[in-house]
Amino acid sequence: MSEPTPPPTGDTPDASTPLSDAPVSASLPTTLSALDKKILENFPGLVVRKDLTHDLKQNAVVPSYVLEYLLGQHCATDDPEVIAAGMESVKRILAKHYVHRNMANSVRATIKEKGKYKVIDKISVDLNDRGGFYEAEFTNLGLKKVPISDDLVRRHRKLLVGGIWCITEVTYEVSEDAKISPWQIESLKPIQVSHTDHEEFLKARANFTTDEWMGVLMQSIGFNPEQFTRRGKLLQLLRLVPFCERNYNLLELGPKGTGKSHINSEFSPHGIVISGSEVTSAKLFVNNASGKIGLVGYWDCVCFDEFAGKDKKVDKALVDIMKNYMANRSFSRGVEQMSAESSMVFMGNTKKSVAYMLKHSHFYEQLPDKYIDSAFLDRMHAFSPGWEVAPIRHELFSNGYGFIVDYIAEILKHLRTEDFTSAYKKHFEIVSEVSTRDQTGFEKTFSGLMKILYPHGEVSVEEQEELLSFAMELRRRVREHILRIDETFVRHDFAYKRKSDGKSVTVLTPEELQYPAFAAPKHSAKPAENDGDSEDGATGSGTAFENTAGSTAISSSGAASETRAKAPCAGHTVIPENTKGWSYRRLFASHLSGAKKITVRDPYIRMFHQARNMMEFLQMVHELVPEGDEIEVHLSTQSDMETCVKQEEALNKIAEAFSGSKVAFTWELEHSPNFHARSITTDTGWKITLDRGLDMFQKFEGGAFSLEQSLQDMRLTRGAEVTYVRVGGG
Repeated sequence: MSEPTPPPTGDTPDASTPLSDAPVSASLPTTLSALDKKILENFPGLVVRKDLTHDLKQNAVVPSYVLEYLLGQHCATDDPEVIAAGMESVKRILAKHYVHRNMANSVRATIKEKGKYKVIDKISVDLNDRGGFYEAEFTNLGLKKVPISDDLVRRHRKLLVGGIWCITEVTYEVSEDAKISPWQIESLKPIQVSHTDHEEFLKARANFTTDEWMGVLMQSIGFNPEQFTRRGKLLQLLRLVPFCERNYNLLELGPKGTGKSHINSEFSPHGIVISGSEVTSAKLFVNNASGKIGLVGYWDCVCFDEFAGKDKKVDKALVDIMKNYMANRSFSRGVEQMSAESSMVFMGNTKKSVAYMLKHSHFYEQLPDKYIDSAFLDRMHAFSPGWEVAPIRHELFSNGYGFIVDYIAEILKHLRTEDFTSAYKKHFEIVSEVSTRDQTGFEKTFSGLMKILYPHGEVSVEEQEELLSFAMELRRRVREHILRIDETFVRHDFAYKRKSDGKSVTVLTPEELQYPAFAAPKHSAKPAENDGDSEDGATGSGTAFENTAGSTAISSSGAASETRAKAPCAGHTVIPENTKGWSYRRLFASHLSGAKKITVRDPYIRMFHQARNMMEFLQMVHELVPEGDEIEVHLSTQSDMETCVKQEEALNKIAEAFSGSKVAFTWELEHSPNFHARSITTDTGWKITLDRGLDMFQKFEGGAFSLEQSLQDMRLTRGAEVTYVRVGGG
């Protein structure tokens, strides 16, 4: 693998200035994970420890790709001593050459005294119309109208729009001609990887399994892959698609604090983030007066942050231009048609719950009124459910190795020239009457995810199906909620057929399966057969949709809401990954009511959070028992040497807590080596089998004021299956 070529000595900031005596804050691991070793082996010189970036980011207000450019030159190794020395070098460079706004006067004085000096700053360039020459502006240094050569502008066109971070040597010399600026740019180098070898990248990719490669990419964007489910990883990696797919339009709405704009603002020098309410047609497309092309002509991805908000003023003419561009990749400059390849990403916050929006309105509810336009929204290729993304917390960040972000950004930019939209057609056929825009939408998403996960082209049929199903779900969400605001749109299903066995798969969104009473449109699929014990509206009845692709189009008998689950019945429920709205009460209450004895068999009530799950299960049972009655609950579990002491202490505390209550809790350790299955049985004749046991929720931020701590249905699920069987009694 080719290493990034370091800049010439003359372009590298001098690192000789002593640093303050603050210690290096990065913790240096004594052992590397197997994945980290594999990353270093296959991508030498192109990776960096992500916690180093995080540590430096605390004190330097520069994009991550600026920091990682420097870290990649000094710390791209697994040698702790070299890393420590490299961190010191990078800190010295930033301390000496990065321009803080409040130190701008001091830096200008240094340039004057020394005659020339190198600075790290963001530089933008504008054309002086009257003089016919270019002038640069330094964002933090505060210098304006600094002459810059035509040659530099031609080589770095993005200086003309938005600006780029550079290492720049600035000189100061007073001229006898007062009209000549004393400030001059001696040299300028954008902070970016200078070379990428795409063929070497593809060869190295082939050495990783899909799970390993997902881990590499997750660590590259700064996250610990072990903290995310597979669907959670896909939702994060979906945010990279606009950087590798031309003219891709992505909408993501969700709660605050889930990192929606992180990738667009920090990950790539080819993307720019703007406020959704601070853009004009001239800035975004073309200034007809000057002829200057706007952002879409220079950036691979334009992200509209804070896109939602009813109080925001929106220019209707801008919306109309955006509709044409998003559909046709073109816009007008007077009478001339121009085209561009920039993708558009729209990020915004929602204030209502998913269930509320499904029941009372639609998912576009929080957008400014002028954007709640069916023609505009129909241009979206995908709607990412931001409510499924966990809020950012410390434990989600990675301290493993990942790509220098500028390197992977260049790889993604190269992948924009490739096309995977038809890769699925060898094994799958779209069988529903989807519109051209629907098919274009999920095919572009599919293509983008293929480029990110399988750029080398080696992918199994099952992996292709996973991406196709996921992509169709994201486009279905766009269409389903357009139907709620515009009845003229045609209603249809999203379905594909496997050519191997001829079976059709209907793709539904998780929220349609989770809230069938609120979801629209109503589906006409055949009802699943039951065993004769089901009753209308009871848990276990519902609609089945054939699928093996994961959690997007899943087989489900649709657990009914607890308000309808009055009569227990046999059946099967699939809890989708990364969804909310599930609780022990919803899943078990109807089958446990009336019991006098309950036995829980779960070999994994060992860790603290698993013991907490047991406590919450008992609390739910306690609420079901009428006053004056009581119930016995017995737990059979297992232990190991690492957890046995704390496990015993926790379970004894739980038993003590329920002493004298309506629930008599006892527990025992079972030592059978074949104890794997997890179940709940009652003396009323029900057996509930659980593939994950009670451990069906993802980790969450606890605390006295955490809603997830208090309410199970506010937690994200890990994905699980529950089966209800009548075994006698009752």
